[in-house]
Amino acid sequence: MRVAITGIGAVTPVGDDAASTWTSLLNGRSGVTALEAPWATPLPVRIAATVGTTALDGLTVPERRRMDRVEQFSILAGREAWRHAGAPDPDPDRLAVVVGSAIGGLNSTLEQSTLLRDSGPRGVSPHTVTMMMGNGPAAWLSIAIGARAGARAPVSACASGSEAILMARQMILAGDADMVLAGGAEACVTDLNLAALAQTRALSTRNDEPSAASRPFDAGRDGFVLGEGAAVLTLEREDHARARGAQIHAFLEGAALTSDASNIVAADPENQARTMSLALRSSGLAASDIDFVHAHATSTPLGDINESRAITSTLDRTAVTTTKSMVGHLLGASGALGALVAAQALRDGTVPGTINVHELDPEVEVDVVSSPREGDFNAALVNAFGFGGHNVSLVLTKD
Repeated sequence: MRVAITGIGAVTPVGDDAASTWTSLLNGRSGVTALEAPWATPLPVRIAATVGTTALDGLTVPERRRMDRVEQFSILAGREAWRHAGAPDPDPDRLAVVVGSAIGGLNSTLEQSTLLRDSGPRGVSPHTVTMMMGNGPAAWLSIAIGARAGARAPVSACASGSEAILMARQMILAGDADMVLAGGAEACVTDLNLAALAQTRALSTRNDEPSAASRPFDAGRDGFVLGEGAAVLTLEREDHARARGAQIHAFLEGAALTSDASNIVAADPENQARTMSLALRSSGLAASDIDFVHAHATSTPLGDINESRAITSTLDRTAVTTTKSMVGHLLGASGALGALVAAQALRDGTVPGTINVHELDPEVEVDVVSSPREGDFNAALVNAFGFGGHNVSLVLTKD
């Protein structure tokens, strides 16, 4: 049994949907901008990659009032993935949703906490709990499409969206669902999160040049740029997709999940390599079959080197790219967006480039794609690694 990708949806800092996002990525457009809001003024980092206001135009008034921003992103990307799959009418008991988020409804948590402090208990919204809860993005999307085979919500830091896709594959292969909407969503560009990440020195401090701040693999990189958005895939059994005449964009051929069990923030490159090897084994492919990698590559000094070493120890010399150079780090949505990009690259025969690579770090020994590269690509590997030692690798192949 194979798992097909029949629909894609996205809301990102460079596009209100998957199509506009793809065009922006191929054109090398950065979505990183300066934060002009008063709350950002005292922060040491005042740049981020945020979703444009027009992306929310498709929401109803109740959705704007009752949902946190992360839930709104999930709904928008999920609806698009569903429409892109042909808006099918499957048995609801055989339809599931899996959407991960690293942080969940942080915006609502902070806003309602302020209201409680300033206005007292009666000032708090009755929707607060359902806006804060980490399963909100999955729950609202399951309601939107009538999915009753499960609404799961993995929380595994920056690997959340990739783990959601892995879980969806497992559900289909186990016979628990015929179709699954799976991906990740994140919306936590807040003063608290930026201040906290700045304290760990994980963020770029290039406040004066936002579009050049995220530079994975570049010798001058100084940290990642916080982003927001969502990416969702429609996954289904191959025979189910063929029977209804659906267009298959790619296959989710393999996947693997591991945990480092060593350090809460520092990654283990040996275990990253093991994760990639396990994903290859589950796909039945050889290392030489992988044509390109969508790397986790956040633009942190040590993280990019560790991952490049893991890649070179696992794969034959292969092309490597990361779209974080343009959209920033979408945390729990980053791996799902990587899978969406890989599926489109396999379908269209073009791998987006990694921008801002002016001087390749001499310790990075992979073939970094710095501008769009065309070719007959048949297989891709997508990495996502998160705080806590969460590692997920996905293998995608062309139809």
